Amino acid sequence: MSKKHNPALTQRAKGLRKAMTEQERKLWHLFLKNYPVRFMRQKVIGRFIVDFYCASAKLVVELDGSQHYEEATVEYDIERSAVLMGFGLSVMRFANKEVDNDFENVCRKIHNTVTASPQPSATAFPPRKRRGREG
Repeated sequence: MSKKHNPALTQRAKGLRKAMTEQERKLWHLFLKNYPVRFMRQKVIGRFIVDFYCASAKLVVELDGSQHYEEATVEYDIERSAVLMGFGLSVMRFANKEVDNDFENVCRKIHNTVTASPQPSATAFPPRKRRGREG
């Protein structure tokens, strides 16, 4: 299987972009959207749609709700991460609770991973303070 775009998933990915979870919206609008290295949301990679993808850092960021801790889903997520890593990508997973309760640390971990990769040039840590509604 190649990493190439899967057109069958394109419409689903577009729908997911419009229906992001509260935590996905928060991470996107308060951090990743204006991050100095480009991130894409709900990106089709192979047979999967990943929450966030940074091509230059070869990084996938996934946010996990409570359903990701059920036995069948844990096994699926392990397989999914293995396939993505087979494409040469790094996969970072964060629980929704981490985004809710420790947002700055989530941003810092993503930033540290991006800046540790050879190509990206994001030198300053740019998280913005939360102001009112995200959306």
